[in-house]
Amino acid sequence: MEPLGQIISLKKIADPRGNLTVVERHGDIPFPVSRVYWTYDIPTDAERGGHAHIHCRELIVSVSGAFTVTLDNGSERKEYLLTKPYEGLLVNAGIWRTLENFSSSAVCLVLAEDPFDENDYIRDYHDYLKYISCSK
Repeated sequence: MEPLGQIISLKKIADPRGNLTVVERHGDIPFPVSRVYWTYDIPTDAERGGHAHIHCRELIVSVSGAFTVTLDNGSERKEYLLTKPYEGLLVNAGIWRTLENFSSSAVCLVLAEDPFDENDYIRDYHDYLKYISCSK
């Protein structure tokens, strides 16, 4: 069985003027990036995500602050606390994700494999469990 998620170390270029992290097209992550988005000004008690993708893989990065990502494959759950802007959480297709416990300064950056397509989303957890059971 595939792991729920994987922390990927991104290039961190240290400089006394401030650090720089970069993701380049080839080699840094295992898919080409078609869409980039970020969330911010998230209330500390809010929950984001709450869905799975049929095809799209994503890399989730806390570029500022901290938050928790919970990944779920229908039989196992794992929590990841994201706090470092030079690490990203790789989330494969077919994995349910929720994001919560946002610090007041949290900015969540997502690099997505595919452009937005509502048909790629599973937004109901019970539908997700049916999808997973049919995929096995």
